[in-house]
This record gives sequence, structure tokens and C-alpha cells, in this order.
Amino acid sequence: MDTKSACAPEIQGLLERRNEELETLVEIGKALTSCLDLREILGVIMEKVGQLLRPKTWSLLLVDEHTGDLTFEIAVSPAAERLKDIRLRKGEGIAGWVALHGEPLLIPNVARDERFAPKVDAVARFNTRSIVCVPLKSKNRILGVIELVNSLEESRFSEADLKILSTIADYAAIAIENARYVERVRELVVTDDLTGLYNSRYLLDLLDYEIDRARRYGYPVSLVFLDLDFFKDVNDTYGHLVGSRLLAEVGRLIRGQIRKADVAIRYGGDEFVVVLPNTPKEGAVTMATHLRTRLRDQYFLEDEGYRIRLTASFGVATFPDDAETKLALIRMADRAMYRVKDSTRDGVQGA
Repeated sequence: MDTKSACAPEIQGLLERRNEELETLVEIGKALTSCLDLREILGVIMEKVGQLLRPKTWSLLLVDEHTGDLTFEIAVSPAAERLKDIRLRKGEGIAGWVALHGEPLLIPNVARDERFAPKVDAVARFNTRSIVCVPLKSKNRILGVIELVNSLEESRFSEADLKILSTIADYAAIAIENARYVERVRELVVTDDLTGLYNSRYLLDLLDYEIDRARRYGYPVSLVFLDLDFFKDVNDTYGHLVGSRLLAEVGRLIRGQIRKADVAIRYGGDEFVVVLPNTPKEGAVTMATHLRTRLRDQYFLEDEGYRIRLTASFGVATFPDDAETKLALIRMADRAMYRVKDSTRDGVQGA
């Protein structure tokens, strides 16, 4: 067999690999231009990474904008559930080193590299051998890292793997920046300037989404409508500027008393709404009663030398028991709230 014939399969393999890489980059490019949802874009990117480089486990970690720590945004691993609560400081482990220095790393054998931290292996119950890790950089700012890990039983990563992963990371950084920018613009449109809560424009879209899910999966959605009692007296006594600061503090209190899955909204003036997905009426009434007590017991604007007391009237309605549509749900909770307002005030009533 001549040399040319012997090299043919190798050349063919290289061409197939190059075509696969180009197809992957094209698919990622399509994802970037067709969608601005961060989770969906990152899902596509990580799926293509898995198909192309076939690591044992792979992860995308993002830098927390508040703390600077790395958190596992996407983890494809048998230990994914155990990884989701892990946080790495910048400089900690291979991923932390890459996030700190902004440079890619290819580690053929982690046992010989002092930067490797066994913390993640211990949690994931995994024995890492080889790592390739690249930064997600945009305008000299580190957004996160993509990290691929192979076990002791597998072959090591190569320089070619590092090169293609770095190219994919460039795409991912663009996707993250674009999605975050769009999300910020969206938040400006649907966020109340005074309280930082969502506004009434967002409420209708949210109820469309939650009621559709509730119909599909057969669970309830509750809505709590609350109106501050005698708030006009606050404005008349202290002025509208103090009244505005008081509303901002009420918004913070509400946000601090609800679950992560619940959504607080400033409906208008001194009216607020809380949407509670997958929550029956009894649970919503319990939450409203707890919030009523916290509101009544709080002294507001103490840091500014005031000790203002407030109460509120609460109405609760639940889909599908009390209403079949979003507007009917709002109306039923509003009516329940007004029954309290017209009688005792400072109370909670269900539709």
C-alpha cells in the first residue's frame, strides 16, 4: 500500500471533523439570530458542544453580577442536581482561574496541576482526569466559563478541542450579552419605577402564561389584591414625597415576604397584586394573612425619622375555582378586597 493510500482515511477523518465543526458553528449562529431567550440559546450551544466534543460531563458557569462568584447555569452530568448549588470564587479551581485571568486552559492531567480544586469532584462523586476550560468574554469583561471534563477512563482533550471550544465561547458571550440587554429593556418596560416591582402591564401577560400552564397541568393559580387603608391621610399629613418613599418601602416588604415563584406587582396608586402559581385559595389566604400582619406591625420610614403605621385590605381569588379568565380573576379578587374595605378594613377575604 502506498503512502497516499494510507493517508486517505486520515485525511477523510479530518475533513469530516472540520465539516462537523462548521455545521456546529452554523447551528449556533442560527440560534443567536432566531432567539433572544438566554436559557434557550445556552441550551442549544451546550447541546452542540456535547455532540461535537463528547466530554463525560460539561458545564456552563456564569459570573454572579452581585458577588462575582461562579454558579452552574447549565450542567450536563449525572451529578447535575448536586452541582446546581455549588459556587466557586474567582481564582478557585480551574474554572475560577480561567474566570479570574480570562485565559483558556487545557489540563491533560489535573493530578499534576496545583490549580485543580477537588471540591466539585467531591460533591459530584466524580474522578476528573482532563479539563478544557475557556472564558466567556465580552468587551474585556468575563461573563463566565465553559468547562469540559473527562473521566479517568477516557482520552484527554486536545489543542484542537480547545480551539473549537474557544470559538463556541465567543458565540456564547455574544448570546449572553444580547439576551441580557433585551431582558433589561423588557424590565424597564414592565417595571414600576417607584417600587421596583412589576407593573400592571406585566400582570396581564403573566396571567396569560400562568393560567395557560395551570390549564395544561391541572393546578390552581391564586391572586391576592391589596389596597393600603387610608393612604390619602399619609399624603395629606406628610406630603406626596414621603408618600412615594413609603410606597417604595411597602414594595420592598411585599417582595421580601413572598416565595421565589410568586410575583409582586404594583397595580397602581396604593394598590398591589401578588400572583401565586400552583397555590390553592387556602394557601393564598395564609400568605395574605401573614403579609397583613407584617404590614400592620411595621414602622415605616424609621430611618428618615418617621414611625408611620399602615394597614391594608386584602382580597383573594383562585383559578379555576372563582374565575376562568385572567380579567375575571382580577375582578373577583378586587371585589373581595372591596368587601373588606367597605366593612372592617385591615382584613383578608376570599372571593
